[in-house]
Amino acid sequence: MGNPLDSAAFVKLLDTRLREVSEAKYKDLPTMIPKLFRSISSDSAWEEFYSVGAVPDIPEFNGRLSYLPIYPGFHTRIEPKEYAAGLQSERKLFDDKKYAVLDGRAEGLMEAAQRTREKKGATIFTGAFSTAFVYQSSEEGVSLCSSSHTTKSGTSTSSGFDNAGTDALNKTSVAANRLAMRLFRNDISERIEVGDDLAIIVPDNQADLAFEITQTPAGYDTAALDKNMQYGRYEVIPYLRLDDSDTNNWFMVWKSQMKKDLVFIDRIRAELENTVDFETKMMKHSVYMRLACGFLDWRWIYGNLVS
Repeated sequence: MGNPLDSAAFVKLLDTRLREVSEAKYKDLPTMIPKLFRSISSDSAWEEFYSVGAVPDIPEFNGRLSYLPIYPGFHTRIEPKEYAAGLQSERKLFDDKKYAVLDGRAEGLMEAAQRTREKKGATIFTGAFSTAFVYQSSEEGVSLCSSSHTTKSGTSTSSGFDNAGTDALNKTSVAANRLAMRLFRNDISERIEVGDDLAIIVPDNQADLAFEITQTPAGYDTAALDKNMQYGRYEVIPYLRLDDSDTNNWFMVWKSQMKKDLVFIDRIRAELENTVDFETKMMKHSVYMRLACGFLDWRWIYGNLVS
């Protein structure tokens, strides 16, 4: 438990001779959840998701109808977790302090709650190559970006089921990732149409390179000024929180499908409470929230775990 805010800890705030007192000088990183996730509300202890597969090809008619199978998809369960914290402060400190600081304690808790929410959202990408899921359980049982994706239909998964690589970000790997995504297949191993609304999500360390690859019209890697086919093809999304985990891993995403398959659940949005302890007169402030995030399918992303 953190120590309360009291006169002993902040004795300098009782002194009128200080030239200046600053508080919370720096802004948090910008929010990314609205850009990347489909936000949904919830009134349940957990949310469950399920899919039904595609219909196979129509066979030649030989006098009797052939009845085609449809296979179930994988079940996913996402369960929100609780987050809570508080601040307590001595009444005397706020009566006697000489500077307009520490007044926005509730506001500070809300800022901390928003920052926590953003960090939890980033775990989808920082944990994309791991099955140590934070909130979800997946019947498929493989990581978001994997070379081991499966299907219940029994069809071949030798092609179109791999969305994980190890290539460093460069013009060649960007082109290769796009072609790999265009070969993605559905649950019965049939090709699917991956849209052209593609984006490259990169840590800040790779942002300049990503913009150079995608925003150079011609002559990117040759003096002959040949046309750069990657020019204008992708949105570049620098994701600063990725740098806290790894500065080289990067992702290509199909944006419209991402906003369907990547979900953020606000079971209880951040709630503030304020009270004064009757016995000690300590002023207490708390914040409480329940949240979760997860993915419902993998066919919107290709990730590179760069060594």
